[in-house]
Amino acid sequence: MALDRIALSHFRNHRQTELGGTAQLNLLVGENGAGKTNILEALSLLAPGRGLRRAALSELAGPDGGGGFQIGASLNEQGHESARIGTFVEPERPGRRLVRINGAEASAQSLGEWLAIGWLTPAMDGLFMDSAGARRRYMDRLALAIDPAHARAVSRFETALRERNKLLEDSRDATWLEAIEAQLAEHGAQVTAGRAALVATLTDELTALPDQPFARPILTYRPGGPATREELRAELARYRNRDRAAGRTLAGPHRDELEVVMSGSGQLASSCSTGEQKAMLIAITLAHAALAAEGRPGVLLLDEVAAHLDPVRRAALFERLRLGRAQLWLTGTEPAPFEDILGEAAVWRIRRGTAERL
Repeated sequence: MALDRIALSHFRNHRQTELGGTAQLNLLVGENGAGKTNILEALSLLAPGRGLRRAALSELAGPDGGGGFQIGASLNEQGHESARIGTFVEPERPGRRLVRINGAEASAQSLGEWLAIGWLTPAMDGLFMDSAGARRRYMDRLALAIDPAHARAVSRFETALRERNKLLEDSRDATWLEAIEAQLAEHGAQVTAGRAALVATLTDELTALPDQPFARPILTYRPGGPATREELRAELARYRNRDRAAGRTLAGPHRDELEVVMSGSGQLASSCSTGEQKAMLIAITLAHAALAAEGRPGVLLLDEVAAHLDPVRRAALFERLRLGRAQLWLTGTEPAPFEDILGEAAVWRIRRGTAERL
């Protein structure tokens, strides 16, 4: 078990909601718009980053919270509470998300040292058809769930990239450019290493899985520039004039791509059917959850994941979930699709921002 004694205060449509007595399998049922996904989003904010919707803080506060909200949960390991973690926004500082661990102020990044959280939502169904930038963000989210330090490398790389692009436009001072390029190359190499390691470990995990009932994806990491610090720094210096003419930096991790093809057919994921794309996303999500939960508690949030699966794939999904180490949170509009797991799940009925234990 991972999370228990969960409390939401003034978060979206949840004025005061508490969920206790959790289990490995946890199910939230209710009509569309009742607030099921809002609970998953709240849990996703107990990890570094902007949560499963990537929403602005101003969108998260409920209408009667004065611009603030609170999310708290106990972290249970082997039947004992190991930590109380929480994140919140104060009404007087609505633009700043704060974190507390065991009552002490902490950084959002430090949340990843206590807990690994992953998710799959309907909004992700178009990932393979989306932009390369969306897939880079996806890689980074998966990578930081395994190595929380990855978030810092990405942030520092993006800051250095903005500074270099600005210098290309405003200045020809080689000294300034050299200094910024040194930072860009250092953090860029770290980002590249993190993404490459993620894809390599995911590939190992996926290779051990059968091709059915979930189509097995083959992942290939396509770097957007040299992998090492020295090589990237040299390329940045060599192509300053080219980049100045383009108005932006044309080589580096911000040009990376994640290529996904379906095992067996070799067909690009973007050309596969909607059902095949969904099956590959589920396979990646389950493989990542197994990796992320090694050495620390893991939580997997699955929003409406069973709604469009046939009975064979649904039964296979539940069996895989039972075998995993992560605590699971699932949502659905009705209990029927979850009949196979109702006897072992903690179930809540969600209505208009309230939760009733069934």
